[in-house]
Amino acid sequence: MSKVSLEGQVAVVTGAARGVGELLARKLSARGATVALVGLEPDALKQVSERLHGESGHWYADVTDHEAMAQVAREVKERFGKTDIVVANAGVASGGPFVDSDPVAWRRVIEVNLIGSAVTARAFLPVLMESRGYLLQIASLAAMTPAPMMTAYTASKSGVEAYAHSLRAEVGHKGVKVGVGYLSWTDTDMVRGADQDDVIRELRQRLPWPSNKTYPLGPAVDRIVAGIERRAGHVYGQWWLRGMQGVRGYLPGVIATVGQREMARFADRLDGMRVGLVGAGGAADEQDRAARH
Repeated sequence: MSKVSLEGQVAVVTGAARGVGELLARKLSARGATVALVGLEPDALKQVSERLHGESGHWYADVTDHEAMAQVAREVKERFGKTDIVVANAGVASGGPFVDSDPVAWRRVIEVNLIGSAVTARAFLPVLMESRGYLLQIASLAAMTPAPMMTAYTASKSGVEAYAHSLRAEVGHKGVKVGVGYLSWTDTDMVRGADQDDVIRELRQRLPWPSNKTYPLGPAVDRIVAGIERRAGHVYGQWWLRGMQGVRGYLPGVIATVGQREMARFADRLDGMRVGLVGAGGAADEQDRAARH
């Protein structure tokens, strides 16, 4: 697939204060793109923006707020003249047994990861149609593997994958390409936050290779950048994820059988597990909501 030069392109990245979003913004900027950073932490976004190679800007917005995101879309166009690329990357996670989960945190994972992604697309699709641009929706290995102790996250990532595939068929004739990005466990604050729980960490270590590893952030983001340059329909942050597509139909049955055994093994350790959103991004989301409400 031919590459599109990023020189002079305007790229919007949500969830850009840290992790995948921050490094992606840096790498897009290094390739000549103008980058608009969107997130909940103005100070962190400002610091990221100031370290970028070229022109950039940063916007405070909750991706679940349609009016706020529509305003961001208008302001990005007013400032930079267009939008060529939108990466819907903002996401949060929670873990632990569903029956004991915090219903507010569980719902928030769905709101940010699924509803927030749709709100982002709704706000930016008009300008992407003008530029015949590209929307990359960040999903996850969790979209393919319905793992126990991750009900909200797997539901949200399965949802955004299906939504993005559906959207691709709708907007393709208008010149907008839509891609889905898949990441396995990657070295971010979210994964490190989840690993702070002993049960989650040990369960993850018992997964079959290569899904039991934590992968470095840099190579994964390099693959995402290459996918953006190709306007790819599917982007895989780790090499082996592409192969998962061919066997994913068998995974729910396999996981149900193996997962039952593993959950029985850890049953006496599940009481008292931490509930709520994990990692620094989860903490930022909780603090922002508390400040507004």
